[in-house]
Amino acid sequence: MSTSRRAELGEFLKARRAQVTPEAVGLPPGGRRRTPGLRREELAQLAGVGVTWYTWLEQGRSINVSGQVLDAVATTLGLNDLERAHLYSLAEATPVRTKTGVCADELVLAEILAALDPLPALITNRRFDILQPNKAYEDLFHDWHTLPCIHKNLLWCIVTEPLARQQLLNYDTEVPYLVARMRSAYVEHIGDPDWETDLARLRKLSPEFEQLWSKHEVADGEPRLRRVLHPVAGELSFTVTELGVPAHADLMLFVETPADERTRERLPLTRREPAEV
Repeated sequence: MSTSRRAELGEFLKARRAQVTPEAVGLPPGGRRRTPGLRREELAQLAGVGVTWYTWLEQGRSINVSGQVLDAVATTLGLNDLERAHLYSLAEATPVRTKTGVCADELVLAEILAALDPLPALITNRRFDILQPNKAYEDLFHDWHTLPCIHKNLLWCIVTEPLARQQLLNYDTEVPYLVARMRSAYVEHIGDPDWETDLARLRKLSPEFEQLWSKHEVADGEPRLRRVLHPVAGELSFTVTELGVPAHADLMLFVETPADERTRERLPLTRREPAEV
């Protein structure tokens, strides 16, 4: 960590500490205080960290900083998600994943997904965990699984499902792309127990994923064609567009729009008769 980054980290912590009153964390107001907010020793005690360590952290000294310890400090300071992310970034530490699910704006995102119907759409994180699909997306892959989902993850579902190759018609280009996208996101999560555990399991479970992962290929998000053989609607072609969620950097919104008129005419899928052979 550079000297300037350590200094910025220290200034950020001091500013946030000054905003936390003793009453807010259950401490008595005490006598006169030279500075507003908590004292360093009070914050260290509440966070369960050493006073000397925390003092050095604020002073910008070169010390080891772990995500678990930073998480305790962030909780004591009452940091919101954006402030936590800023703290981890300054410290160049791996954040601790504190919860699963979409986010505090779950209802808003759910409304957006519903409004996109009949276009298939879903929200994932950077690891492609499927956090929230809309009804049109579920209709598109309604008969996808012959095996129970071990892990509700877009990439896992594709590389472990026996029907994937026959129903995802451009499987040979889609899977390498998704693996490369995951590899690009992994750089920000190296050492994250959730990422490392999932990757180890998937590499062991899927020789195909292991081979692609070992190539260290990376890719940026870009519109791409996805061709699906639907059991009722027949062959469908979609343009997949990836959109970021500005308030939540780890989330992505995927929207599938018809790539041809034949596909457009067959939406919504649940109201169509089986395609003629």
